[in-house]
Amino acid sequence: MTSEVDLIPAPRGIEGPMRCGVLFDADTTLWAAPGTEGTERWLRSTLGAALGLSLRPGTEDARDSVRLCLDDSLEPEAYRLSVIANWGVEIRGGGPAGVFWGAQTLRQLLGPEAFRRAPVSPGIRYGIPHQIIEDAPRFRWRGLMLDVARHFMPKEGVLRYLDLMAAHKLNVFHFHLTDDQGWRIQIERHPRLTEVGSWRARTKFGHRASSLWEEKPHGGYYTQDDIREIVAYAAARHITVVPEIDVPGHSQAAIAAYPELGNTDVIDTSSLSVWDTWGISPNVLAPTDNTLRFYEGVFEEVLALFPADAAEFSAFIHVGGDECPKDQWRASPAAQARMKELGLADEDELQSWFIRHFAKWLSARGRRLIGWDEILEGGLAEGAAVSSWRGYGGGIAAARAGHDVVMCPEQHVYLDHRQADGADEPVPIGFVRTLEDVYRFEPVPPGLDASEAGQVLGTQANVWTEVMEGHARVDYQAFPRLAAFAEVAWSALPAPEQRDFAGFERRMAAHYRRLDALGVAYRPPTGPLPWQRRPGVPGRPIDGPPPKR
Repeated sequence: MTSEVDLIPAPRGIEGPMRCGVLFDADTTLWAAPGTEGTERWLRSTLGAALGLSLRPGTEDARDSVRLCLDDSLEPEAYRLSVIANWGVEIRGGGPAGVFWGAQTLRQLLGPEAFRRAPVSPGIRYGIPHQIIEDAPRFRWRGLMLDVARHFMPKEGVLRYLDLMAAHKLNVFHFHLTDDQGWRIQIERHPRLTEVGSWRARTKFGHRASSLWEEKPHGGYYTQDDIREIVAYAAARHITVVPEIDVPGHSQAAIAAYPELGNTDVIDTSSLSVWDTWGISPNVLAPTDNTLRFYEGVFEEVLALFPADAAEFSAFIHVGGDECPKDQWRASPAAQARMKELGLADEDELQSWFIRHFAKWLSARGRRLIGWDEILEGGLAEGAAVSSWRGYGGGIAAARAGHDVVMCPEQHVYLDHRQADGADEPVPIGFVRTLEDVYRFEPVPPGLDASEAGQVLGTQANVWTEVMEGHARVDYQAFPRLAAFAEVAWSALPAPEQRDFAGFERRMAAHYRRLDALGVAYRPPTGPLPWQRRPGVPGRPIDGPPPKR
């Protein structure tokens, strides 16, 4: 049993709780109205399995039952959870997603045992106090970006993170599938992308300045059926998967597989391998018709694997567009000739041409391009959206120009950045970003008027995995800060300086028990456990506070 102050993210409002309430036991039944069948299945397969309850089908008016209903007076993701003594539990959602988010709150009310995969106290009766919870999200886009290119995460790990997202009411999974260090998605017409591009001979251990190497091959990729499974698993949890295929930079793995994609008049691209270190590779795609046709073929298969449906953000395809060094284009006679042919003033405009090509190509197929804020340089195609990572500036510029924005500024929500300044922090990267820092993050920057602020679709936390060699390291960097981020994205919080962080910490005391039940290897409030440390592995800490821009 939990109390109202234990819920994360915090709901809009709670009436109650009172001492009396509803008991969950072997006699509890479940009734689901049409349109709520997905949550009905989830409750039986997840909650029922955890508590050892069958939640057998019952009638709508059965006493002490669970009822699932749709209510078009509510917003699509809003819900009302009523726990009424001598009556039962009812979850009313504005749409199927709202019902599902209400079920996540019900799970928290039942206590940490509801987060296990099998019952640890068979036969026990679980009580929930009488109360009514009214709730709805602040932002429509509540995202997590997971980089599986630097370190591959097997399919089971991805499915696990989708479950963790659902438990925190996050609804967009930004799937970073390609980079210099690995290509992770099967493309049937270009088999060498995974035959060659999905693995590297060795891996830098620690920051790129480290002298340490893991001298063994690292790799892996998702088959097309794996991708279909991931997309379907996410959809069942009301999570949209937005794939990222990086162009024209961060593409050395693709060039290693197909050397003709690179700037062959500048370097011997046939000598390139999948990159084994970190940073920004100088090897970028050549601005040729062959490259465009190649990636059009890639995107044709990607669109089929990530179909646009009724979900609001399912039309988006992320194309990266960040950190594209221009040195090879400057040195390439072919690239310079292309610029002259197109009437482009400089290499920034050449990158803009590249991105605009795919924005138009995607738009012609009913899809929308989104990219990192570098795509603003040289001009942005109509309808394109921006992931603002280099602070707020790119997002502000995009919003003022009428483009949709997802706010994910590095200095606030890059969860690869270190969580404390102690010597025990494993492979410390970047600025110190504590749990409180993330809790006080505000996605909508000051200075935007109401119309411009309306272009902010929402916010996203990003997990870059250069120094995260396995799921335990990802857990450590993501949690507990992802719980704070989830509250920022969902809850109607006051201004950052007015937020009750002490109250959030109190609620986290209960939430740590849920994370324990889920097997999350989070960073404890007192610091890393001995086996979470990485003594002798150098990072790249940055001293002082991060920039506020």
